[in-house]
Amino acid sequence: MSCNSCSTGKDGQPRGCKNNGTCGTDSCNKLTVFNWLSNMSLPSSQKPFDCVEVRFKNSRKHFYRNTENLSLSIGDIVATEASPGHDVGIVTLTGELVRVQMKKKKVSPTSEDVKKIYRKASQKDIDVWSRARDREEGIKKRSRELAIALGLQMKISDVEFQGDGSKATFYYTAEDRVDFRQLIKDMAKAFSIRIEMRQIGFRQEAARLGGIGSCGRELCCSTWLTDFRSVNTAAARYQQLSLNPQKLAGQCGKLKCCLNFELDAYLEALKQFPKSDVKLYTEKGIAVCQKTDIFKGHIWYAYEGEWMNWHKLTTDQANEIIAMNVKKEKVISLEEYALELIEEDTKTNFENVVGQDSLTRFDKKPTRNRKRRGAQNKKRRRNNNNAGNKATAKTGGNPKKSNNQNAKKGNHPNAKNSTKNANKNRNKNNNRRKKSNKNAKPK
Repeated sequence: MSCNSCSTGKDGQPRGCKNNGTCGTDSCNKLTVFNWLSNMSLPSSQKPFDCVEVRFKNSRKHFYRNTENLSLSIGDIVATEASPGHDVGIVTLTGELVRVQMKKKKVSPTSEDVKKIYRKASQKDIDVWSRARDREEGIKKRSRELAIALGLQMKISDVEFQGDGSKATFYYTAEDRVDFRQLIKDMAKAFSIRIEMRQIGFRQEAARLGGIGSCGRELCCSTWLTDFRSVNTAAARYQQLSLNPQKLAGQCGKLKCCLNFELDAYLEALKQFPKSDVKLYTEKGIAVCQKTDIFKGHIWYAYEGEWMNWHKLTTDQANEIIAMNVKKEKVISLEEYALELIEEDTKTNFENVVGQDSLTRFDKKPTRNRKRRGAQNKKRRRNNNNAGNKATAKTGGNPKKSNNQNAKKGNHPNAKNSTKNANKNRNKNNNRRKKSNKNAKPK
């Protein structure tokens, strides 16, 4: 989805709306909300909800009250109340879904924190807003130079101007407390605007800047994720992932938020598994857990002292042995259960397998040329056989006579040599037969 201004430009390059993912039609920006109640009409007795959701640069969203009863729709640019002056933003949500969002985020529609919308933005408001947005990159670069000159241990990650251009908010990240009073004085003197410093976390910084994750998709925090839950290394342990910080860390340098997405499913599946520190007592010896497969429900055990030989069991078999051990009963060995599991695995039903294919599907099929060649070879063999049959018929069924006759007539180019070789071969065969008869034992 994209707006009309994101079509192809000169020389095949994308033209773009130059809003860096915050286009006016709200079709290719960040943190969009699908209004699934847009096709439903309200009852005649109910008034439409008077609050709307307005989005500012990147991930900043607020709720505003439509006191002037303006006809607003998604994508409209409006001038909102600010302190001081006014701000300019884009309407992202209207109607009853705003009530649901406010209830989800625990914002009361009657509270004083919900400010009001002044008007729809005029062309003059939009021009001032766009000129202020164009200044942000240069001011961010200059502010970083001032912070480095003062030796402050902080990183200014983003700058956001207010819609009227009277104030700028500087977002920065720092590990420790920073005294930036002198920095504010220097920036106010250099830029001649009101300055507000706001510290954010590393996750919020990645959400504002955006990027591509290791999965190849846009970051979840910059597209749809709004609440940041704490992520622990225990989530990686439960999912049996290698504790490699380079693979588990995201763009922000912290643990990836996606580690929490499937954690509940893993925890629910692990309830059926026995604990890894529980040992199995058998007459052959004590078995210790070596590995678990959550997807297939298998556990591998090895006897103490025989760590190279692993025995695969199911969760039901392991729980059965543990229950017997609680009753102070022992199993003979784990090999019995492992053999049962192997027999079950060998009984595979190939009839219900989806996507079966033959083993000869990659073999080359005979083409027309090959078929023609094969037919021609067959004809040649038949002709040769017919010619040989005619020759044997003339010589009384002996093909050697025909060759000798041709040799005597001189038709063959090496007639004399062929007759001598034929006689030698006959003598050799006769000698071999005599020797074999002498050596043969009587029955």
